[in-house]
Amino acid sequence: MLENINWYPGHMKKTRELIRDNLKAVDLVVEIIDSRIPVSSRNPIIDELISGKKRIVVLGKADLADEAETKMWKDELSCGDVVKVLALNLQLGENIKQLLKALETEQEVRNAEKSIQRPLRLMIVGVPNVGKSSLINRLTGKKSAQTGDRPGVTKGKQWLTLENGMQLLDTPGILWPKFEDPEVGLNLAFCGSIKDDILGIQDLGFELIRVLGESYPDLLMERYKLDEISDQAIENMDNIAIKRGFILSGKRIDYERTGRTVVDEFRGGKIGRITLEKVGK
Repeated sequence: MLENINWYPGHMKKTRELIRDNLKAVDLVVEIIDSRIPVSSRNPIIDELISGKKRIVVLGKADLADEAETKMWKDELSCGDVVKVLALNLQLGENIKQLLKALETEQEVRNAEKSIQRPLRLMIVGVPNVGKSSLINRLTGKKSAQTGDRPGVTKGKQWLTLENGMQLLDTPGILWPKFEDPEVGLNLAFCGSIKDDILGIQDLGFELIRVLGESYPDLLMERYKLDEISDQAIENMDNIAIKRGFILSGKRIDYERTGRTVVDEFRGGKIGRITLEKVGK
Protein backbone atom coordinates (compact mmCIF):
# COMPACT_ATOMS: atom_id res chain seq x y z
CA MET A 1 0.00 0.00 0.00
CA LEU A 2 2.80 2.42 0.88
CA GLU A 3 5.47 1.55 -1.68
CA ASN A 4 4.18 3.74 -4.52
CA ILE A 5 3.13 6.79 -2.53
CA ASN A 6 4.83 10.08 -3.40
CA TRP A 7 4.49 11.93 -0.13
CA TYR A 8 7.91 13.45 0.70
CA PRO A 9 7.38 17.18 0.06
CA GLY A 10 10.07 19.80 -0.54
CA HIS A 11 9.54 21.54 2.79
CA MET A 12 10.82 18.42 4.59
CA LYS A 13 14.13 18.67 2.71
CA LYS A 14 14.33 22.32 3.78
CA THR A 15 13.59 21.34 7.39
CA ARG A 16 16.43 18.83 7.33
CA GLU A 17 18.79 21.57 6.14
CA LEU A 18 17.42 23.98 8.77
CA ILE A 19 18.15 21.51 11.58
CA ARG A 20 21.65 20.82 10.28
CA ASP A 21 22.52 24.50 9.79
CA ASN A 22 21.26 25.62 13.22
CA LEU A 23 22.44 22.72 15.36
CA LYS A 24 25.72 24.39 16.36
CA ALA A 25 23.78 27.32 17.83
CA VAL A 26 21.88 25.18 20.35
CA ASP A 27 22.93 23.49 23.58
CA LEU A 28 20.19 20.89 23.82
CA VAL A 29 17.66 19.16 21.57
CA VAL A 30 14.13 18.42 22.78
CA GLU A 31 12.81 15.54 20.71
CA ILE A 32 9.07 14.91 20.96
CA ILE A 33 7.68 11.53 19.94
CA ASP A 34 4.21 9.98 20.09
CA SER A 35 3.68 7.75 23.14
CA ARG A 36 1.46 5.44 21.08
CA ILE A 37 4.19 4.77 18.49
CA PRO A 38 7.56 5.50 20.15
CA VAL A 39 9.55 3.74 17.44
CA SER A 40 7.70 4.87 14.33
CA SER A 41 7.61 8.50 15.46
CA ARG A 42 11.40 8.65 16.00
CA ASN A 43 12.85 9.96 12.78
CA PRO A 44 16.18 8.23 11.93
CA ILE A 45 17.23 11.37 10.03
CA ILE A 46 17.01 13.33 13.29
CA ASP A 47 19.19 10.72 15.02
CA GLU A 48 21.76 11.18 12.27
CA LEU A 49 21.62 14.99 12.33
CA ILE A 50 21.84 15.54 16.09
CA SER A 51 24.22 12.72 16.96
CA GLY A 52 26.38 13.72 19.94
CA LYS A 53 24.11 16.56 21.06
CA LYS A 54 22.44 16.32 24.47
CA ARG A 55 18.79 15.38 24.17
CA ILE A 56 15.61 15.37 26.24
CA VAL A 57 12.98 12.98 24.88
CA VAL A 58 9.33 13.90 25.43
CA LEU A 59 6.72 11.18 25.09
CA GLY A 60 3.80 13.30 23.95
CA LYS A 61 0.11 12.39 23.95
CA ALA A 62 0.76 10.16 26.96
CA ASP A 63 -2.90 10.49 27.97
CA LEU A 64 -3.84 8.50 24.84
CA ALA A 65 -1.33 5.69 25.36
CA ASP A 66 -1.29 2.60 27.57
CA GLU A 67 0.18 3.88 30.85
CA ALA A 68 2.07 0.67 31.67
CA GLU A 69 3.67 0.60 28.22
CA THR A 70 4.68 4.27 28.52
CA LYS A 71 6.52 3.55 31.77
CA MET A 72 8.47 0.79 30.05
CA TRP A 73 9.30 3.06 27.12
CA LYS A 74 10.66 5.70 29.50
CA ASP A 75 13.18 3.17 30.76
CA GLU A 76 13.94 1.87 27.28
CA LEU A 77 14.69 5.33 25.84
CA SER A 78 16.92 6.48 28.71
CA CYS A 79 20.29 5.83 27.10
CA GLY A 80 23.11 7.41 25.10
CA ASP A 81 22.89 11.19 24.72
CA VAL A 82 19.42 11.27 26.28
CA VAL A 83 19.62 13.10 29.62
CA LYS A 84 15.91 12.79 30.48
CA VAL A 85 12.74 11.05 29.25
CA LEU A 86 9.39 12.55 30.25
CA ALA A 87 5.80 11.51 29.47
CA LEU A 88 3.55 14.54 28.97
CA ASN A 89 -0.13 15.26 28.41
CA LEU A 90 0.32 18.45 26.43
CA GLN A 91 -3.38 19.27 26.23
CA LEU A 92 -3.62 19.56 30.03
CA GLY A 93 -0.02 20.61 30.59
CA GLU A 94 0.69 17.70 32.95
CA ASN A 95 4.36 17.28 33.96
CA ILE A 96 5.46 20.49 32.21
CA LYS A 97 7.08 21.54 35.50
CA GLN A 98 9.23 18.39 35.34
CA LEU A 99 10.45 19.40 31.90
CA LEU A 100 11.22 22.95 33.06
CA LYS A 101 13.16 21.54 36.00
CA ALA A 102 15.19 19.32 33.66
CA LEU A 103 15.95 22.35 31.48
CA GLU A 104 17.03 24.37 34.52
CA THR A 105 19.39 21.54 35.49
CA GLU A 106 20.97 21.68 32.03
CA GLN A 107 21.26 25.48 32.37
CA GLU A 108 23.20 24.99 35.61
CA VAL A 109 25.48 22.45 33.93
CA ARG A 110 26.20 24.88 31.08
CA ASN A 111 26.86 27.76 33.47
CA ALA A 112 29.40 25.62 35.31
CA GLU A 113 31.16 24.57 32.10
CA LYS A 114 31.22 27.83 30.11
CA SER A 115 32.90 31.14 30.90
CA ILE A 116 30.35 33.15 28.93
CA GLN A 117 26.99 33.00 30.68
CA ARG A 118 23.83 33.11 28.56
CA PRO A 119 20.37 31.50 28.54
CA LEU A 120 20.20 27.92 27.33
CA ARG A 121 19.35 27.53 23.64
CA LEU A 122 17.09 24.66 22.68
CA MET A 123 15.90 23.10 19.44
CA ILE A 124 12.61 21.22 19.34
CA VAL A 125 12.23 18.49 16.72
CA GLY A 126 9.78 15.74 15.81
CA VAL A 127 7.57 14.31 13.10
CA PRO A 128 4.47 16.22 11.94
CA ASN A 129 1.43 16.41 14.23
CA VAL A 130 3.24 14.98 17.25
CA GLY A 131 2.48 17.95 19.52
CA LYS A 132 5.48 20.27 19.10
CA SER A 133 3.39 23.42 18.88
CA SER A 134 1.34 22.48 21.95
CA LEU A 135 4.56 21.90 23.88
CA ILE A 136 5.98 25.24 22.80
CA ASN A 137 2.84 27.06 23.85
CA ARG A 138 3.10 25.44 27.29
CA LEU A 139 6.75 26.38 27.64
CA THR A 140 6.31 29.99 26.53
CA GLY A 141 3.08 30.49 28.47
CA LYS A 142 1.32 31.89 25.44
CA LYS A 143 0.07 30.86 22.03
CA SER A 144 3.35 31.35 20.18
CA ALA A 145 2.97 28.46 17.75
CA GLN A 146 0.05 27.38 15.62
CA THR A 147 -1.55 24.09 16.61
CA GLY A 148 -3.80 21.79 14.64
CA ASP A 149 -4.86 18.16 14.36
CA ARG A 150 -3.17 17.74 11.02
CA PRO A 151 0.40 17.52 9.77
CA GLY A 152 2.17 20.52 8.31
CA VAL A 153 0.87 23.35 10.50
CA THR A 154 4.32 24.76 11.38
CA LYS A 155 5.86 26.14 8.17
CA GLY A 156 9.22 27.72 9.07
CA LYS A 157 11.69 28.16 11.87
CA GLN A 158 10.88 30.40 14.83
CA TRP A 159 13.15 31.54 17.67
CA LEU A 160 11.01 31.90 20.78
CA THR A 161 11.69 32.99 24.35
CA LEU A 162 10.53 30.79 27.20
CA GLU A 163 9.16 32.22 30.44
CA ASN A 164 12.49 31.46 32.13
CA GLY A 165 14.44 33.36 29.47
CA MET A 166 15.73 30.35 27.54
CA GLN A 167 15.73 30.54 23.75
CA LEU A 168 13.92 27.86 21.75
CA LEU A 169 14.12 27.16 18.04
CA ASP A 170 10.96 25.56 16.65
CA THR A 171 11.24 23.54 13.44
CA PRO A 172 8.56 22.14 11.13
CA GLY A 173 7.75 18.44 11.41
CA ILE A 174 10.06 16.26 9.37
CA LEU A 175 9.47 12.78 7.95
CA TRP A 176 11.97 10.71 6.00
CA PRO A 177 12.03 9.78 2.30
CA LYS A 178 11.41 6.03 2.58
CA PHE A 179 9.90 3.68 5.15
CA GLU A 180 11.87 0.44 5.26
CA ASP A 181 8.97 -1.14 7.18
CA PRO A 182 5.44 -0.49 5.81
CA GLU A 183 4.07 -0.79 9.35
CA VAL A 184 5.97 2.38 10.27
CA GLY A 185 4.11 4.28 7.57
CA LEU A 186 0.79 2.87 8.75
CA ASN A 187 1.50 3.79 12.37
CA LEU A 188 2.35 7.35 11.39
CA ALA A 189 -0.83 7.53 9.32
CA PHE A 190 -2.97 6.15 12.17
CA CYS A 191 -1.70 8.93 14.44
CA GLY A 192 -2.13 11.68 11.85
CA SER A 193 1.52 12.36 10.95
CA ILE A 194 0.80 11.60 7.29
CA LYS A 195 -2.15 13.27 5.59
CA ASP A 196 -5.22 11.04 5.40
CA ASP A 197 -5.77 11.59 1.69
CA ILE A 198 -2.42 9.96 0.86
CA LEU A 199 -3.58 6.52 1.99
CA GLY A 200 -7.34 7.09 1.84
CA ILE A 201 -9.47 7.08 4.96
CA GLN A 202 -11.35 3.92 3.99
CA ASP A 203 -8.15 1.86 3.66
CA LEU A 204 -6.63 3.51 6.73
CA GLY A 205 -9.68 2.65 8.80
CA PHE A 206 -9.58 -0.95 7.59
CA GLU A 207 -5.90 -1.31 8.52
CA LEU A 208 -6.51 0.23 11.95
CA ILE A 209 -9.39 -2.16 12.62
CA ARG A 210 -7.07 -5.03 11.64
CA VAL A 211 -4.37 -3.87 14.05
CA LEU A 212 -6.76 -3.19 16.93
CA GLY A 213 -8.50 -6.52 16.38
CA GLU A 214 -5.14 -8.23 16.93
CA SER A 215 -3.72 -6.10 19.77
CA TYR A 216 -6.73 -4.60 21.59
CA PRO A 217 -9.76 -6.79 20.72
CA ASP A 218 -11.53 -6.14 24.04
CA LEU A 219 -11.41 -2.37 23.59
CA LEU A 220 -12.67 -2.68 20.01
CA MET A 221 -15.56 -4.90 21.13
CA GLU A 222 -16.49 -2.59 23.99
CA ARG A 223 -16.40 0.63 22.00
CA TYR A 224 -18.47 -0.67 19.09
CA LYS A 225 -20.64 -3.12 21.07
CA LEU A 226 -19.48 -6.09 19.00
CA ASP A 227 -20.51 -9.59 20.03
CA GLU A 228 -17.16 -11.04 18.98
CA ILE A 229 -13.97 -10.24 17.09
CA SER A 230 -13.43 -12.03 13.80
CA ASP A 231 -9.97 -12.93 12.51
CA GLN A 232 -11.08 -11.18 9.29
CA ALA A 233 -10.75 -7.39 9.58
CA ILE A 234 -13.37 -6.77 6.89
CA GLU A 235 -15.97 -8.64 8.95
CA ASN A 236 -15.15 -6.48 11.96
CA MET A 237 -15.44 -3.37 9.81
CA ASP A 238 -18.82 -4.52 8.51
CA ASN A 239 -20.06 -5.22 12.03
CA ILE A 240 -18.91 -1.81 13.28
CA ALA A 241 -20.77 -0.17 10.40
CA ILE A 242 -23.93 -2.13 11.17
CA LYS A 243 -23.77 -1.27 14.89
CA ARG A 244 -23.33 2.42 14.09
CA GLY A 245 -25.92 2.44 11.31
CA PHE A 246 -23.46 3.41 8.59
CA ILE A 247 -25.52 1.85 5.79
CA LEU A 248 -26.06 3.27 2.31
CA SER A 249 -28.99 2.65 -0.01
CA GLY A 250 -29.32 -0.95 -1.09
CA LYS A 251 -27.99 -2.09 2.30
CA ARG A 252 -24.42 -1.30 1.27
CA ILE A 253 -21.78 -0.65 3.94
CA ASP A 254 -20.55 2.95 4.11
CA TYR A 255 -16.86 2.09 4.39
CA GLU A 256 -15.77 5.72 4.06
CA ARG A 257 -17.76 6.84 7.09
CA THR A 258 -16.82 3.74 9.07
CA GLY A 259 -13.13 4.24 8.38
CA ARG A 260 -13.28 7.93 9.31
CA THR A 261 -15.14 7.17 12.54
CA VAL A 262 -12.68 4.53 13.76
CA VAL A 263 -9.63 6.63 12.88
CA ASP A 264 -11.05 9.76 14.53
CA GLU A 265 -12.12 7.88 17.67
CA PHE A 266 -8.70 6.23 17.96
CA ARG A 267 -6.95 9.59 17.65
CA GLY A 268 -9.29 11.12 20.20
CA GLY A 269 -8.73 8.32 22.72
CA LYS A 270 -12.38 7.25 22.64
CA ILE A 271 -11.57 3.60 21.94
CA GLY A 272 -9.23 3.54 24.94
CA ARG A 273 -5.60 4.09 25.91
CA ILE A 274 -3.68 2.30 23.19
CA THR A 275 0.01 1.79 22.47
CA LEU A 276 0.63 0.28 19.05
CA GLU A 277 4.32 -0.44 19.63
CA LYS A 278 5.41 -2.46 22.66
CA VAL A 279 8.88 -2.62 24.18
CA GLY A 280 10.83 -5.60 22.82
CA LYS A 281 8.30 -6.43 20.09
